[in-house]
Amino acid sequence: MSVKFEKETIRDTPIPGGRRQDIAHEIGEKLTGGGGPSQTGYLAAYLQQLQKNPLRTKMLTSGSLSALQEVLASWIAHDQTKSGHYVSSRVPKMAIYGAFISAPLGHFLISILQRLFSGRTSLRAKLLQILVSNLIVSPIQNTVYLASMAVIAGARELHQVRATIRAGFLPVMKVSWVVSPLALAFAQKFLPEHTWVPFFNIIAFVIGTYINAHTKKKRLAALRKMRDGIRNTMSAAG
Repeated sequence: MSVKFEKETIRDTPIPGGRRQDIAHEIGEKLTGGGGPSQTGYLAAYLQQLQKNPLRTKMLTSGSLSALQEVLASWIAHDQTKSGHYVSSRVPKMAIYGAFISAPLGHFLISILQRLFSGRTSLRAKLLQILVSNLIVSPIQNTVYLASMAVIAGARELHQVRATIRAGFLPVMKVSWVVSPLALAFAQKFLPEHTWVPFFNIIAFVIGTYINAHTKKKRLAALRKMRDGIRNTMSAAG
């Protein structure tokens, strides 16, 4: 009798963190379709769409991530609009940039890169692919990115766009030269080719959010410094 009582006691005792584990398990099944072969998770459905409609799927992905990047960077930098919100007029502009400029350009360049090295799996071919990516693909993408950011920020003259590219090109390329080889080596080793562009979109999202937030913080600090200078001048004049 005592053995039976102990078994029932153990069975009825709640497992610490059990509910959290159940929720995590449910989320995992929804994402991956792990509930069985007949189920399709969100990730599997996304990859399926990526193969059926690659450009459209990449455009939707890049547009969404670019808009989210702007909101997240504004929140990190505490860059609010006059009404106290983090969603500014830049958000839809960033979505347009991501969907109609960044995604098609990335799709085109990565497709060329993959075709050039299709079927070549030697270490020499992989290293050459990384070099081509860093010396040709990344500079093109970063130049287009900086030019687009200049236009979104209000640049309307060609010399303004050029000045933005000259000022930002080398710092952005330094980040690319550190991150891009690692990301490409990871993709070569672990990812199917049709997932490369979304993977690089996620990498670009993280880096872009950091750069965007850092730029916003510097701009806000410069504005505060200018306002403090104006106040001090007025106080001294008074």
